[in-house]
Amino acid sequence: MPYEPPTHTVERSLRATTGAKVIAGVDEVGRGAWAGPVTVCAAVTGLRRPPAGLTDSKLLTIKRRTELAVVLQTWVTCHALGHASPEEIDAMGMTAALRLAAVRALEALPVRPEAVILDGKHDYLGVPWRVRTVIKGDQSCVAAAAASVLAKVQRDKMMAELGLEHADFGFADNAGYPSPVHKAALEERGPTPHHRLSWAYLDALPQWRHLKKARSWAEGSVPEIEGQLGFDF
Repeated sequence: MPYEPPTHTVERSLRATTGAKVIAGVDEVGRGAWAGPVTVCAAVTGLRRPPAGLTDSKLLTIKRRTELAVVLQTWVTCHALGHASPEEIDAMGMTAALRLAAVRALEALPVRPEAVILDGKHDYLGVPWRVRTVIKGDQSCVAAAAASVLAKVQRDKMMAELGLEHADFGFADNAGYPSPVHKAALEERGPTPHHRLSWAYLDALPQWRHLKKARSWAEGSVPEIEGQLGFDF
């Protein structure tokens, strides 16, 4: 399916309005998974012409995004990944976990960004970062698209490695997201140490419901859990 290639329009706008020269594109993967970390990539690309075919990782085949990730490793000016573990997601909620992973990625860059292009409509970073949110930024902005591909390929690789010890769950194929194989394994074997135990899917598993962790974040600061998928899919 044809799509418009990403551009540097937002980055040029930020440069013109804020004076920022080092601008990072930030995107996440793993928000809606039942297992595994949430992973955030921060990528700095400058204003160079992007590799052919670059776009949101979800629009690419596995083969194409894997090939692109190899190219991007050396094409980007710099990039870094940050992760928040299932335990951290359970303890603080998804929004706070996203911020934790994003800050880890941004602080791991060799240069500190003066501005951030954040994919989506919600600024889960906040101060002190200067953030421009862009809906579907992983399709329209070069740096966010690069971050999308790098985050997706790296997290998929991590989940495949975790799946070596839990073959019945099919992590190499579903990356911890809901799938018939994943659902069947949960019903039979219960959650692995890599599962998020505060999530709603456990409500549909009477034999494993006792493992569910209560959400402990303070009232009044309840984070959004959008993208959390129930057991019926």
